[in-house]
Amino acid sequence: MNAILHVPLELRLVGLFFLGACLGSIVNLGAYRLAWSPRSISPWSAPAAGWPRRRWLDRIPIFGWPGRRRESELHGRGFWIRPMVVELLVGLAVAWLYWWEIVEWGLLGPAVVPPVGQSVLVILHVQYVSHVLLMSLMLVASLIDADEKIIPDTITVPGAWLGLAIAAVFPWSLLPTAAIPPVAPVDVEFLRLTSPHPWPQALEGWPQGRSLVLGLGCWWLWCVGLMHRTWYSRHGWRRALALSLARLRRDPSTVRVLAMGLIGSAGIGAVWFLGNDWWEGLLSGLVGMAAGGLLIWLVRVIGTAVLGREAMGFGDVTLMAMLGSFLGWQSCLIIFFLAPFAGLLVGLITLILHRENEIPYGPFLCLAAVFLIVDWAAVWGWAVGLFFLGWLVPLVIVICMAMMAVLLGMMRLLMAAFR
Repeated sequence: MNAILHVPLELRLVGLFFLGACLGSIVNLGAYRLAWSPRSISPWSAPAAGWPRRRWLDRIPIFGWPGRRRESELHGRGFWIRPMVVELLVGLAVAWLYWWEIVEWGLLGPAVVPPVGQSVLVILHVQYVSHVLLMSLMLVASLIDADEKIIPDTITVPGAWLGLAIAAVFPWSLLPTAAIPPVAPVDVEFLRLTSPHPWPQALEGWPQGRSLVLGLGCWWLWCVGLMHRTWYSRHGWRRALALSLARLRRDPSTVRVLAMGLIGSAGIGAVWFLGNDWWEGLLSGLVGMAAGGLLIWLVRVIGTAVLGREAMGFGDVTLMAMLGSFLGWQSCLIIFFLAPFAGLLVGLITLILHRENEIPYGPFLCLAAVFLIVDWAAVWGWAVGLFFLGWLVPLVIVICMAMMAVLLGMMRLLMAAFR
C-alpha cells in the first residue's frame, strides 16, 4: 500500500485512465460477444471470412477506433463512435472514482478528517476495486439491454458469484456505514445484513444453525430462480406442477444449476464454519442477492398482471440480484426507489416521440446503483432512519408495490390513448 501511495497522485490518475481505457475495451468486447446476436465489432474478435484483417493499431484503446471506419460498410456508418466513447468514458470514470473514493474519501462523508489509518486506506482501495468491477459488469449489461432489450445470464450470474466471493474474502468491500473521526484511527464498519442495528448472536457462524439455514435458503432460492421453469395454470395446479417438473427434467441446464447449487452450498458451509466477519459479509451478500432478485421479481409479476403482458424481463431480476450481492439488501431497496425517476421520464418521452412502449429498465437500475455508490454518504445518512423501522420496512415495500400497481394501471390507460 505504501508503494502505491508514494507514487505521485497525478501519475496514479494518468495510469488509471489508461487502465480504465483498456477496461473499456473489455467492456466493448463483452457487449458485442455476449449479446444474443454476437457481432465481430471489437478489434479483439476474430473477423468473419472475407472481412478485412485487423491491424495491431486497431487494438489501441480509444485511438484505434477512427481507423476502423474502413469497415463501415460491414457494421454501419458511425459504428465506431460508441465503442470509442465507451473506452474514453470508462478511462475517465476509473480515474475520477479513484480520486473521489481514495483522495476525497467520498464514501465516508464529511465527518472524516485526516489522518486516516493504514487499515482504512486498504479498505478504501478494496472498495474501489470492487466498485470498478461492479460498474464494468453493469455497463456491459446496460449496453446489451439498450441494444437488444435483454440482459444475458452470462453477465449477471458470474457477477453475483464475484460479489459473494468478494464479500466473503474481504467483507469490508461492502459499503461503509460508520466513520469515527480520529480519537483513534478512523473506524469503518461495513454494511451488514442487520445495519443499522447491531449484529445479533443468532446470525453468527458455527454453531448457530439458523444462520446457515438462512444463507442456504437465499442461495437455493436464487438457484431455483435460474432454472428454466414453466407454469401453465389453466388446467389446474397439479397439471401445471407436472409439466413444470417434466420441463426441468428435460432441460440440460437443470443439471448445471444443481451442480452450482451444491458447490456453492459447500462454500457457504465452509465460510459459516469459519464465522467472524467473513460469515457476516457473505450472509449479507446472500440476503442482498435474494432480496434484490425477489424485489424485481415481484415487480415483474405485478406489472405483468396489471399490463396484461410481460412488464419486465427476467434479466432485470438477475441484474438486481447481482447488485444485491455487491451492495446489500438495503442498497437494493434504495435503488428500487431511485430507478423509476429516470425510467419514468425517459419512458414517457420515448412513448410520446416514438410510440415505443418497451423501454429497457436495466440501464436505469444501473444508473441508480452508480448514483448510490458515488453519493453513498449522503444517501445512507438520509435513508438510515427508514431502516431503523425494523419489521415495518416490509410493510413500506407492500405499500409501494400497491402504489406501483396503481401507477402501472394509469400508464396502461395512457398507452392505450396514444395508440
